[in-house]
Amino acid sequence: MEVDTIVQDGVGEDGPPAHAERRIDRVLLLVAMEAEALPMVERLGLVKDETLIAPPASCVTYISQDGRICLTYYGKCPNTGMCSVGTVPAALYTYLAVQAFKPDLVISTGTAGGFRARGAAIGDVFVASATVNHDRRIAIPGFDAYGIGKLQCVAAPRMRKDLGLKFGCCSSGNSLDWHDTDMKLMLEHEAAVKEMEAASVAWVSSMFGTPLMCVKAITDIVDGDQPAHEEFLTNLAAAAEAMQGVVPRVVTYVMGKQIKDLY
Repeated sequence: MEVDTIVQDGVGEDGPPAHAERRIDRVLLLVAMEAEALPMVERLGLVKDETLIAPPASCVTYISQDGRICLTYYGKCPNTGMCSVGTVPAALYTYLAVQAFKPDLVISTGTAGGFRARGAAIGDVFVASATVNHDRRIAIPGFDAYGIGKLQCVAAPRMRKDLGLKFGCCSSGNSLDWHDTDMKLMLEHEAAVKEMEAASVAWVSSMFGTPLMCVKAITDIVDGDQPAHEEFLTNLAAAAEAMQGVVPRVVTYVMGKQIKDLY
């Protein structure tokens, strides 16, 4: 199936991106889980801000002292007490955070499954080339492309090379496991990582015309032989530690640069 690519303002593949002159002075980090977020909060020296996004939103926001870095994680589900993972909380809290903080760059970060066939190993950190949905199957002309919803990300090849990060398509869905049809779509789009939020973050970021970068650490191997939930729980702390090391370096690298400087 031929799928049209919708290009966000300020993003592109490894070639020169659109709106390359955009300067990055405010960065918004979006994270699903507390265990993923808090190590980064500590490493970046962020302070909780309870005024930027008002209740009843359950997301939790932290701000740097100079006001240039904002981290929002999606908080706990009020009905179950579990972390608010998945595309629905991601869309809602991305909208609220982008509207309130008005960043120059959004970074969707956290953990993900990785494909061994695309070079992924536990603890690796990937930068996304694009995001797609692998579980929105709408077999109607026009809606098929909408369902996949492919959106390009800030690929940042210069940054990837300088920081030693891997690269590939990021595929999102609302289940930790996968169906055979999900796998077919992920393989079709050459997915390197699989997670549960980035495609929604991309869709909302595109509404605001805000460039998006995705930075994901690998907790489990999608095309491996171990159950995803077991590998995820075993490796979550190690992947969060990897993010704690990489994400501050990414933020430092991009801050003050123009989008074109990442290419």
